[in-house]
Amino acid sequence: MSSLPKPSASSLAHTLLDRGGMTLVLFVLAAVCWVTVRGFGTPENLMNLLLQVSMVGTVATTMLFCLASGNFDLSVGTIIPAGGVLCALILRQTNNLFLALTASLAFGALVGLINGTIVARLKINPLITTLSTMMMVRGIAFVFADGKSIGIANDALLNLASWAFPVIRNDAGSVVFQITFPVWVCLGLFALFGFVLQRTAFGRNTLAIGGNEEAARLAGVNVTGVKIAIFTLQGLVAALAGVLLAARLGIGDPKTAQGSELSIISACVLGGVSLSGGVGRMSHVIAGVFIMGVVENAMNLLNIDSFYQYIVRGAILLAAVMLDQLKQRRG
Repeated sequence: MSSLPKPSASSLAHTLLDRGGMTLVLFVLAAVCWVTVRGFGTPENLMNLLLQVSMVGTVATTMLFCLASGNFDLSVGTIIPAGGVLCALILRQTNNLFLALTASLAFGALVGLINGTIVARLKINPLITTLSTMMMVRGIAFVFADGKSIGIANDALLNLASWAFPVIRNDAGSVVFQITFPVWVCLGLFALFGFVLQRTAFGRNTLAIGGNEEAARLAGVNVTGVKIAIFTLQGLVAALAGVLLAARLGIGDPKTAQGSELSIISACVLGGVSLSGGVGRMSHVIAGVFIMGVVENAMNLLNIDSFYQYIVRGAILLAAVMLDQLKQRRG
């Protein structure tokens, strides 16, 4: 009986780099920043870093499904502020937290449903579709807020955003380290959607559609239904991120989260999610989210002008796309 051929050292190295390359980059980057950037390793900054990446990480959990199915969603960058503005507006009018949360999440899900229906049923390019809805939702957010920010005075929502566990204090009673509610939500969604992607038929169908849509259809996958569900989930989660952001800031502001859609997509692509679909893992997306977060945090600590930060973010996105293309050609 012939034995199976052993993998060569080079193929084994390529496999290890594919599976753990971005995690290795994250650890090296964090170590370099820890040593060279003053204040990076302090508990205050690490708490700030976790909170900073929580919004991008929350929305990236479902952007992974969008990209893995071979689609885009640019509208998340305006659903986030619109969800926060709508929540703040309803709280100001009724002070009913349940109504405000339900309306905000329903609004996000409705925008996602519209995106998904247009893309899946009318076969309109997702880039054009979500670019159009992005502009419309931005206009709706400004109409909701009458062009101004809306203050939030509901203690339940404000306390929820600042609720933290665990809380470690020093001898003087000051907080040394804590993980706040928005971070826990992000971590919970990482676990939930990671399980859905790897362990459920919905996740497998998502990857199958991105890999070969026609083959998935012939295999009996409800391609239209899965796509609509993905976009609806994406809108709902983006609105949830908007509510959490508004609660953290204490205001619903239509001008917040500008350009966040690029950070979210960059984090996913950095994490190895293929822009052509069919490839993606939640653990890799987590690495991508934290790489983006560490870079932005280090630039803030170094007082790099925001104009230059845009250049760096664009360069990271370009590098991620080029890396994706190289992987596809090698595959």
